Amino acid sequence: MNATGPHATTPHATTPHATTPHATAPYAAFPYDPQAEARWVPEPDKRPGRTAFQRDRARVLHSAALRRLAGTTQVVAPMRSDFPRTRLTHSLECAQVGRELGAALGCDPDLVETGCLAHDIGHPPFGHTGEEALDQAAQACGGFEGNAQSLRILTRLEPKRFAPLDEEPVRLAPWPGRSVGLNLSRAALDAATKYPWARGEHPTDPGSTKYGVYGDDLPVFRWLRTGAPDGRKCFEATVMDWSDDVAYSTHDVEDGLQAGHIDPAALRSAEERAELFKVAERYAPDASAEEFSQALDGLQAQEWWPRGYDGTARARAGLKDLTSQLIGRFCLAAEQATRARYGPGRLSRYAAELVVPRGVRLECAVLKAVAVRYVMQRDEQAQLRSRQRIVIAELAEVLLRDAPYGLDPVFAALYEEAEDDRAALRSVIDQIATLTDASALALHARLVGGVA
Repeated sequence: MNATGPHATTPHATTPHATTPHATAPYAAFPYDPQAEARWVPEPDKRPGRTAFQRDRARVLHSAALRRLAGTTQVVAPMRSDFPRTRLTHSLECAQVGRELGAALGCDPDLVETGCLAHDIGHPPFGHTGEEALDQAAQACGGFEGNAQSLRILTRLEPKRFAPLDEEPVRLAPWPGRSVGLNLSRAALDAATKYPWARGEHPTDPGSTKYGVYGDDLPVFRWLRTGAPDGRKCFEATVMDWSDDVAYSTHDVEDGLQAGHIDPAALRSAEERAELFKVAERYAPDASAEEFSQALDGLQAQEWWPRGYDGTARARAGLKDLTSQLIGRFCLAAEQATRARYGPGRLSRYAAELVVPRGVRLECAVLKAVAVRYVMQRDEQAQLRSRQRIVIAELAEVLLRDAPYGLDPVFAALYEEAEDDRAALRSVIDQIATLTDASALALHARLVGGVA
């Protein structure tokens, strides 16, 4: 295997990248080496002047997998309220936050934006409820994890490029003629990888349920991680990860306030705060109730923190200001702390890690807890999640029993080509994971009958 992977690559120009339409001085040029820009299957540029990462960004933006997220739950299920946030709007908001923060720190903004756009692309119908139900259904083939599914979609399931039919077999290459997904650059795939390890290989917590690659996708994972320290995210992925936290913690609270599920006055009650901080422990298990209290007090002391919400235009504008202030607060703190540690130069790949001050992380954790306690843990949401778990479980059962009947042509072909029962089950899980909330319900009604 050569230095850039199992395939020969066409070297990119070594001069700095051309200025992107969105880039601003002084970070208008973002040099990355040919290994970072390499693709699993080499491709010539269709139009001179575009960078490798501009091509990556365009591929993700135009993918069916990204569009599908418009029909996938974020907090409030699509079609259950006016203008709800979906996984797609969340991904776009995450991308905007990440692009600006990454550029300020010296990353290629198109690269960071690509990682942010792609980070949730493997999320199944019904949000985390669907993820948990699919993990149960997929135990016989290694389980299900949305981040590992993202890598699978980007490198295998989203049809864009195929390996040449006359490909010489090499140890890490895909089968000749098989799909290589969007065929993104190595750096783009790495930037979208939040958990760079397989199941059970978390660097500090082997029992963690979070991982970024299934066993049968390890060849391309090893290729994209060429030269990477074991278990360590690239810098662009750390920017993506924090941007994800910032986007959903602030916007989920905004949505909860606007929907009337969150009462700002309740957050001053000692009893409510005690329950809230129990939820916050899942996001910061090493923090004390006193630290959470200080974090919430610090937010409530800000002049832009809402004292109430009545749905008027002025109140809506106040919510928008709340999210803007929070995003600015969280991103600026991370930028300043990272610069304090690493200095003023451009930061990329494995030259640095994003530094987020503890106090800011705890503020973010408290906001996540607010959204969970007052929006996601409502009784009606619990009932809805129970029905959704049944839909996923019954779909998995009937599709596996009747396969390849009921599977889309892409997944029917994967089922028929499966080498063993694990691969056959994985093709069924892949099919379910590509559904939207609405299409999962429709397929369930057609194949199982009735409404769960």
